[in-house]
Amino acid sequence: MAFDDKVDNKAEELGGKAKEGVGKATDDKDLEAEGKADQGSSKLKQAGENIKDAFKS
Repeated sequence: MAFDDKVDNKAEELGGKAKEGVGKATDDKDLEAEGKADQGSSKLKQAGENIKDAFKS
């Protein structure tokens, strides 16, 4: 996995955690769900990149 991909995925995950936290604090269920979706998307991308890395080795 390229370093910039790792950084982008981690930034997306952290952004999702922030959205989820703000959503919980403000009782905004839509924002909370969007944050969870962002985290899930980021983790899927990371898993895909890890699989690609495994086949490169």
